[in-house]
Amino acid sequence: MKKYTWLIVLGVVLLVVIAGFSWYVGQRNSLIALEESVNGAWSEVDNQLQRRSDLIPNLVATVQGFATQEQQVFSDIANARARLAGAGSVGETAESYEQLQSAVSRLLVIVENYPELRSNQNFMRLQDELAGTENRIAVARQRYNRSVQTFNARIRMFPGSIFANQLGFGAREYFEISEAAREVPRVQFN
Repeated sequence: MKKYTWLIVLGVVLLVVIAGFSWYVGQRNSLIALEESVNGAWSEVDNQLQRRSDLIPNLVATVQGFATQEQQVFSDIANARARLAGAGSVGETAESYEQLQSAVSRLLVIVENYPELRSNQNFMRLQDELAGTENRIAVARQRYNRSVQTFNARIRMFPGSIFANQLGFGAREYFEISEAAREVPRVQFN
């Protein structure tokens, strides 16, 4: 009888160990999958920001042909693009994106002073491409922030918090805009 008791106890212990190990592996794999989801969503944001960055020189070149005296805006756009390309973190990318957005907005204000530019087919096509890209960036940012929210919630809640700390998973940064960028721009028609 003792022999069977030890075998039953050993079997139960073995089942508990296997179940615990399986649970641990499942938690770990789940956290890794969520982290990869965040990384993939960030890649989509980065891809759309690059697409936008690639469109802007064409827009600038088109406007430069009409508005040669607006060199400061062109310089600001070039500097903002360079900062965006060199951004190393989500926060730096968001800040650089805002600076580029501001410079492009100033460029579009300049366009209002050149009616012949507003009717130029190349300019209109570039402006449409830029607007479409802005929509793609907004969607990509939304997906990224949703992935970050899911990941951050998972690593903060039990039991994910235990495994996240042990495995070195930390909270990810949201792609947010500053308070200054939330101000509604004024549009004036002369």
